[in-house]
Amino acid sequence: MNYRNIWPVVALAALMSTGCDDSKMEWEEMDPSQQIEVAEIPLLLSEKISRYEALKSYTDLNLGVGIGLDLYMNREGYDSIVHENFDEVVIGYAMKHAAMVSGSGVIDFSDVDAFIQKAKDNGLTTYGHTLVWHQNQNASYLNSLIAPEIIPGPAGSSVLDVTGLEDGTFSGGWARQNPGDGIELAEGEGLGEGADAIRLVSSASSSAAYNLQLITPEIPAIEGHTYEVSFYIRSDQPGQGRISFGGLANNYPWKDWMATGSATEAFTTTSTWQQVKFTVDDFTGTSFTMAFDLGYLPGVTYYLDINNLVVIDLDAEPTVINMLANGDFEAGIEGWSKWNGPDNALTHATGEAAFQGEGAMRVEHDISDPGSQWKVQIHSDFTSVLPEGDYNLSFYVRSEAAGSIRCSTTGTARYQGDQSTSGTWKLIEWTFTSDGAIEGLNFDLGAVAGVYYIDNVVVSAVEAAGAPKLKATTVTIVEKTDEEKTQIIGDAMESWIGAMMTHYKDDVKAWDVVNEPMNENGTRRDGSVTNPDVTDEFFWVKYLGDDFAVKAFNLARQYGNADDILFINDYNLEHSLAKCDGLIEYVSYIESQGATVDGIGTQMHIGIDTNKDNIVAMFEKLAASGKMIKVTELDVRVNTDAPSEEQFMAQAEMYRFVAEKYLEIIPAAQQYGITIWGVSDHEEEHIYWIPDDAPNLWDADYQRKVAYKGFADGLAGRDVSEDFTGELQY
Repeated sequence: MNYRNIWPVVALAALMSTGCDDSKMEWEEMDPSQQIEVAEIPLLLSEKISRYEALKSYTDLNLGVGIGLDLYMNREGYDSIVHENFDEVVIGYAMKHAAMVSGSGVIDFSDVDAFIQKAKDNGLTTYGHTLVWHQNQNASYLNSLIAPEIIPGPAGSSVLDVTGLEDGTFSGGWARQNPGDGIELAEGEGLGEGADAIRLVSSASSSAAYNLQLITPEIPAIEGHTYEVSFYIRSDQPGQGRISFGGLANNYPWKDWMATGSATEAFTTTSTWQQVKFTVDDFTGTSFTMAFDLGYLPGVTYYLDINNLVVIDLDAEPTVINMLANGDFEAGIEGWSKWNGPDNALTHATGEAAFQGEGAMRVEHDISDPGSQWKVQIHSDFTSVLPEGDYNLSFYVRSEAAGSIRCSTTGTARYQGDQSTSGTWKLIEWTFTSDGAIEGLNFDLGAVAGVYYIDNVVVSAVEAAGAPKLKATTVTIVEKTDEEKTQIIGDAMESWIGAMMTHYKDDVKAWDVVNEPMNENGTRRDGSVTNPDVTDEFFWVKYLGDDFAVKAFNLARQYGNADDILFINDYNLEHSLAKCDGLIEYVSYIESQGATVDGIGTQMHIGIDTNKDNIVAMFEKLAASGKMIKVTELDVRVNTDAPSEEQFMAQAEMYRFVAEKYLEIIPAAQQYGITIWGVSDHEEEHIYWIPDDAPNLWDADYQRKVAYKGFADGLAGRDVSEDFTGELQY
């Protein structure tokens, strides 16, 4: 339709006498002296807009709206606009991986379940948004899955001398008693980057344990003490081994070698590093020897890690004293207390949650105040007031999401700087000076909400320059291979998509399966360009390659309904036609690999100055793809927080144009529908998304804008206001 360029003073009220946000535009009142008889007043534009029906009454097209879960569930009046005008709802954030998946990988469906039920009760369907994206992911959790494995070292000093293994000479009492097809140093083949191992190869005729045998030097033993033997071993194919002894009452004991719960004659080995750990205490003298008996099976190559081959006297007196009585949390959280924070913030974690041993401290809270770390504070007194001198603190910490921790002391206060935490265990150290009045230690966790795990906390005196520090423990870091990462991330994708599609099988029939896979130039994102300031960014493509989308669509089809409509979605397709072409080409690639893509979504976050010829060209290209086409996130920026009447009218014209061209160019059989991104210009909807603008159909007071009229006219294919009597006054 044609808008006249006539804007008298009356037009200020005429454009929007519907409560527009005063911060966006100031409206003038009519001069009472200029008023005329009511019967002679033409209908103002605002009056005509108020007479429009709900949007969905003007079309059979599926109309959707992207909304915030909290606003829909809690803001009075917001939900009624949604119910009256739309057929389908899309949750803007709360249905994404970051919002639903916890730091331990558990999915919380409760909030989304309540949302979907409310929508169903009011006759609306829910569109699934979104399964696989590189943003809004719980990146901390996903990265923790592929993080290096951190293997704690022994809690004490080893009494086994491995020098003869480290230099490959086998001197110092090491004996290759029965060498099979070879026992030698294997540089770089150990557990962890750059670590060495001993390679032991059984012969083709090997059939008895002692046919391949490496024997240790004499190991000193103290009567009444218990010794822990620990090592890591792997083999190129399934293997078998045992440890036999000299100097024990039973030199051929059956042991629970790998903590399976059962004692056996031998342990089995695989291509994966496995820990063998057990204790001995039945000594017949002042020393003993061990034999690695690996000759059970022929033609097997074994690797024995050198760095982690240790024998620890568990009853030995520590050489350096820990000033904390329960820093390893093996005795629960005895000696630790919550000074500040939620009532149940402090608990005991066990099993795999611990860094070493069977216990760790767990702290969970919902406080985020970077300037007041003390608002969540866990405390322990030292075993005694620290005498004057320097002290070293060390501990291991991880958090289920990105977090922050700081230590401080009581008595005389000392403060450590803030330390970042993540889903991977991290060693943190701090040296501080006591004036003779320091009494205890605090963990200050109030800067960032989350779940934290702390283990192996050690505070020890630094008695002289160069004196050794007692650290929490030494570690071996084992990087996962590329093949392992691919498998792990593929499994994580299946776990996520499988759970979502299964849980919402009866409620959600259309999904954004893959979101924003393309670069602006039409090439595919490969994860090489990242934003270091974004903490929720995770590129599935880095580990699964271009077929990440193939896998995603296949999984969605496998776990969902056969007739679910599965979309791929991206933005700026009207801005970069090369990107539009690239996305269509990627769909062809995905389908060439055996998956099926039902539809293509174009977001259309556009402005009043967006090139209309490009919009037409984009719709033509998408129509030619033969796929279902959905406008997934339509909004129109006016590029200011104080729009003029001309800008509001230009916005209305753009909304009209998009609706009209979609219906004109996209064949009816390919029309899925149009989703408007957001309800209103209210600041609660725009804290993070397009702030300082007015991109929606309703203003900040939830009143219809002229954009509402434009969009309705576009859907109807005509100027609906012509249905109302009276000349239209601008």
